[in-house]
Amino acid sequence: MRTDNPGAHAPILAALLGLVSVQSGAAIGKAIFPLVGPEGVAALRLGMSALILLVLLRPWTIWRQANIADLLGYGIMMGLMNLLIYRAFLYIPVGIAVSIEVIGPLSVALLSSRRRTDFLWIALSAIGLILLPWGAGNGGLDLRGVAFALAAAVAWGLYVSLGTRVAIHGKQAVASGMLVAALLGVPLGTIQAGSQLLDPHVLAVGLSIALLSSTVPFLLDMFAMHHLPPSVFGVLLSASPAAGAVAGWLILGETLNPIQCAGITAIAGACAGAALIGRRK
Repeated sequence: MRTDNPGAHAPILAALLGLVSVQSGAAIGKAIFPLVGPEGVAALRLGMSALILLVLLRPWTIWRQANIADLLGYGIMMGLMNLLIYRAFLYIPVGIAVSIEVIGPLSVALLSSRRRTDFLWIALSAIGLILLPWGAGNGGLDLRGVAFALAAAVAWGLYVSLGTRVAIHGKQAVASGMLVAALLGVPLGTIQAGSQLLDPHVLAVGLSIALLSSTVPFLLDMFAMHHLPPSVFGVLLSASPAAGAVAGWLILGETLNPIQCAGITAIAGACAGAALIGRRK
């Protein structure tokens, strides 16, 4: 149904802005790897995001009635997602790493379904994965980066599964998970980067990464999810691989060949198709 109300498009715009924010924060994080390394960037993102969400959401209000084991598992997977994907960024382009990573939640969605059409999305995502290494030089993609991205995909899939158990607690569950993730990631980042994490320039960039990668998209997504059907929101999020590739190109100068772009498009299409067809589930 057509509407002349400009505000009707606000949730879609919010979801897209959240997507751009996340991938821009990821690319900016990779840009300061020479200063603090991937674990250092993860520590900055998780630590500062946890502090912001602690102030905004006061997660301790749910700790008495929540299942602590589920919250711990949820937070640990959140921390591993960040640590592993930043380590993947060290070896392969951001767009390719994100494309591999989204296979995790896509797999969770497909495995929980019993529709025949899901085989199409499985095949499409497999084709996308096969296309990604093409044209990446004589040696192909660095296998270390692929391995870390696949591990991040597993962590993201488990994060989604555990998230369904703690979702009853809403935003406070996310803030609690971020706190657990920070307790995992900050010590590892401190071991790698040491006192460099306290450099004013690094802290300023770290705050921007935390805001772009966690706080801002979290608030935008909450607004979007409140107004959009899950299928529409899922289709919008399927653009994550493409957004990662564009952010990597604009911020880091990472270029991909047409075949790799086709692989990213195939994986994004599989995510969009799974979200659309699964709208009745």
